[in-house]
Amino acid sequence: MSESLSVLLTNDDGIDAVGIQALYQAFDAIADVTVVAPTNDQSAVGRQLSSDVTVHEHDWGYGIDGTPADCVVAGVEVLCPDIDLVIAGCNKGANIGAYVLGRSGTVSAAVESTFFDVPAMAVSMYIPGGGDTPWHEQATEVSAFADASRAATYLARHAFDAGVFEQADYLNINAPVATDDEPATLEITRPSRVYDMTAEHDGNGTVTLHDRVWERMRTDDIPDPTGTDRRAVVDGHVSVSPLTAPHTTEHHEALDALASTYLDSVWRCIEWLTLHANSYTICDIWWETMTPHRWVE
Repeated sequence: MSESLSVLLTNDDGIDAVGIQALYQAFDAIADVTVVAPTNDQSAVGRQLSSDVTVHEHDWGYGIDGTPADCVVAGVEVLCPDIDLVIAGCNKGANIGAYVLGRSGTVSAAVESTFFDVPAMAVSMYIPGGGDTPWHEQATEVSAFADASRAATYLARHAFDAGVFEQADYLNINAPVATDDEPATLEITRPSRVYDMTAEHDGNGTVTLHDRVWERMRTDDIPDPTGTDRRAVVDGHVSVSPLTAPHTTEHHEALDALASTYLDSVWRCIEWLTLHANSYTICDIWWETMTPHRWVE
């Protein structure tokens, strides 16, 4: 990759968020950066798309009245089509764990980019929270995003020549809040499979959904082994997960067998319907004909 790296920078926290400001300042020194980002907070919208969006001129590029995925499509197709890399972030809050990836607007922007065959990086920062200051009031300065910015710019400079994007479609990067100590080390990880969502019914028509993982992270009460993204971040490292765009598939002999008997089952259902319409319900007929052991005369 030549030094004239062309970058589309987006996020889901909105174009005025401190995280995208941090990445813009970091990448402006090494690349030709065009910001195409939502005009307001679009957190946790996943890959939601709009049919049309309003575009606003901005000092860094463009503000879009839409989602992160909208920004990528509009940017790659129309606003800055000749780009080498899409970067989404830096999100204020970690995007770690397999179950989070599909919800995140930040990660979804990176995924959207891969369908244009443009490599991408999703960049987020873990904020432990707790204490007297709410988590959303923490990390309000660009300096807090230093570890995230260092890791992202390092990988942008070297990943192409190293052949990283020949195997990975995008990188999911999660960094700790920067401190005055030494820079955080970088670890290559895989998404954690730990899942701890709960639901509680109050008896009055409301079900409260709660993700207990974040509380467990603050107390280091997580079973994630070494090598997972969540473990790396909780331990103070920068997590980098090389990922492919969803969805992967594998050959299933059991499904092949079901596919081979499908039409035969449908015709048996039609025959039963013709012969027994007066004495069987449709459910009865479907059960009788679609259960393999009942096919034996």
